[in-house]
Amino acid sequence: MANLKKIPKYYYDQDAVDEVVAFFEDGLRHVKGRFAGKPFILAKWQRDFVSKVFGWKRTDNGLRRYRIVYCEIPKKNGKSTFAAGLALYMMIADGEAGAEVYSCAGDRKQAGIVYKIAKQMCEESPLLNERTQRFRDSIFVPESYSVYEAVNAEDGTKHGLDASCVAFDELHVQKKRDLWDTMENGVAAREQPLVFAFTTAGWDKTTICWEQHEHALRVMNGEIEDDEFLGVIYAADPEDDWELESTWAKANPNYGITIPKAYFKSKAKRAKLMPSQLDAFKRLHLNIWTSGVSSWIPVEEWKKCEVGATLEDMAGRECFVGGDLSSTKDITSFSFVFPPDDDWPRWMVFHRFYMPEDNIKKRNDESKGKYLQWFERGYIIPTPGNMVDYDFIREDLEQLGGKIHILQMALDRWNAVQLITQFVNDGLDVFMFGQGFASMAAPTKDLELKVLAKHLAHDGNPVMNWMVGNTSVQTDAAGNMKPDKKKSSEKIDGVVSTIMAIGIAIASDPDNFKSVYDERGIEFV
Repeated sequence: MANLKKIPKYYYDQDAVDEVVAFFEDGLRHVKGRFAGKPFILAKWQRDFVSKVFGWKRTDNGLRRYRIVYCEIPKKNGKSTFAAGLALYMMIADGEAGAEVYSCAGDRKQAGIVYKIAKQMCEESPLLNERTQRFRDSIFVPESYSVYEAVNAEDGTKHGLDASCVAFDELHVQKKRDLWDTMENGVAAREQPLVFAFTTAGWDKTTICWEQHEHALRVMNGEIEDDEFLGVIYAADPEDDWELESTWAKANPNYGITIPKAYFKSKAKRAKLMPSQLDAFKRLHLNIWTSGVSSWIPVEEWKKCEVGATLEDMAGRECFVGGDLSSTKDITSFSFVFPPDDDWPRWMVFHRFYMPEDNIKKRNDESKGKYLQWFERGYIIPTPGNMVDYDFIREDLEQLGGKIHILQMALDRWNAVQLITQFVNDGLDVFMFGQGFASMAAPTKDLELKVLAKHLAHDGNPVMNWMVGNTSVQTDAAGNMKPDKKKSSEKIDGVVSTIMAIGIAIASDPDNFKSVYDERGIEFV
């Protein structure tokens, strides 16, 4: 009986790889940053990616081995520009007649990033400029009837497509799996389609991105076989020392190339000083999946902003007020924020805390004596009975209103419908302030920057000091943050009401409250 030689399932096609590399380096130019106008010379990680995706082919039919490619890589490594170049190759040079290429993302803005880069690349390249027609929402190749468009989850699912290539940008922001499932199934009719995702790590482990992340790890570790799936992950390990330059380089293949070392050092210093930024630093720059919840302003930084001033010192001045009415049996907080003027050059912040008198002893026992001490020293104002007496609070604020000028008050729309009506009837301008990222993110960041830059001063109320130490912040996929009452260690009402007051102060006249730190960030030496 003759010996049968086992034929390998796959072989490596260097010519196919060289063709893709030549398309990039001879036909494309960078369109952003310091490399704009220069030929697109692939970085080592990008060349390795091309080698794996386009080099390995099936022995039985000569088609590409991989159909789905999941690549996790930190920000600033050039993934969006690379994705745009790959999309153009798949539309123009992959040899697919009637190619349909789609770049996908969780929202319209994100979906447009890769598409706009690709469109500008066509305009900057003499070869691609002649071969393509560019429109607002699509690029068309007349000679092959191929098209490239951007789609997003906000427009709903895209049934009926015959995609040859799908490029997902920042898969971690996909809240639902519908778009991924639709686009993955939409390539079924093509001989060698390519679905690839470039993303940074996320924090929500219920998403399609986490599912692909886990699948990629299992394939890479050899736990399961999926011959058509390629996982590529650049990341630090959770146990790595995040402050070491070797860790930064480990996670970022373009460290020192497209990522200036000085930029990275500045980000790391900021993360060390600002605990709320550490979560985002690990996730966005070291590609470590995080919980989305982190500590906020260190209490010692908050205490450095204390000055010997009281609300009485602010007599006659204009202010903005935020109120957090989180419980009818526990602390209710009102914060008073005064913008800077010639007499007080820093933002001045004061607090009034109210609590039902009958509940102070119970909370005092639970807090090892803090509440009774704060009550006796006047830092918590008791209201009659065992429920917060809002009529009492209204009268107290009305008396204050005779000394200071309240321009506007912010209250949570869900917890204060009746009280809002009463305050409006009292003649106050009341703003219904939401508690989501849309409302809270900007003033949360603004308060943090003001504290760290010492552009804010407060009265040193120990209740507020305690609440600042309790506060954890939740971060979304875009890096926005807001206080998280559920994950914080204890009460944080004063923090929430202060953020709300700053929010309406900024909204009232944003030009007056712009900070240099909003544009360039805090500089560290």
